[in-house]
Amino acid sequence: MPTALDKALNSKNLFIGFTGLVSAAAMWSIWGGDLFPQEPDPKGDPEKWTEEEMKRWLNKRNLMAGNTATREELIARVKANMRAPRA
Repeated sequence: MPTALDKALNSKNLFIGFTGLVSAAAMWSIWGGDLFPQEPDPKGDPEKWTEEEMKRWLNKRNLMAGNTATREELIARVKANMRAPRA
């Protein structure tokens, strides 16, 4: 007599669920950035950005050393790494 575990393992629903999970992981790796757009970079003067915007800007460029930075340190780091606008 099959147990509840045997029935679950032989279930079509389990196979369909696993297939859906694998498909979702494949879609994420192929279309990740395009299918799930990220928030755009903040614009303007970094002094007027929120701390969250500064951290997001730095993290996007792999420039964030840690989460313990003060607001002044974040502003200094952003300004030091901003590119001059091209004319």
